[in-house]
Amino acid sequence: MTPETIRIISNLRQEFYSLFAAAMSVPVKVSGSSYNSTSLVASWTDTSQYLNYVNIYAYTAPDALQSDRPFILRLTINRGAGDIAVARKGPSCQGLNRKWSFELTVLPEEILDFLPWIVTLVEAKAKGLLASVGDPPYPMTFNAAQCSLSTEAWTHQAKQRLEQELCVNSSA
Repeated sequence: MTPETIRIISNLRQEFYSLFAAAMSVPVKVSGSSYNSTSLVASWTDTSQYLNYVNIYAYTAPDALQSDRPFILRLTINRGAGDIAVARKGPSCQGLNRKWSFELTVLPEEILDFLPWIVTLVEAKAKGLLASVGDPPYPMTFNAAQCSLSTEAWTHQAKQRLEQELCVNSSA
């Protein structure tokens, strides 16, 4: 990744996690290293005493060899970063929440607009009221994974940007 891309991801991640922590109705801890794209996470323990976490990283990004590669982010909930349990697990923690995960692929300029929707999604999932989650701030395509408890979504703009890149590269 280019230094500018790394700076943008770091700033977006820190801002999102800070706002996420402030908006959640339970305590949220931000931990890890901002220098490693997948190690800085925001985590919380739900009412069932399971550890949950949100992670933001680059799905694709420009680098020294491919400066025109699209810059697309991925926000995951309870996916990857499996070593977080060691750092956060307390005596009452039941371990990682493996019953539910979510993956959202967005453009950098879209991610902060998703904050209220993500908070609502997390809180609705904890209460078993997913039907109460409103419309996302940008149109999305949902892809249900094989497991009904895991969902993947792409904003239309992120999917379009990646498809444009694939078309350009396949015609070259």
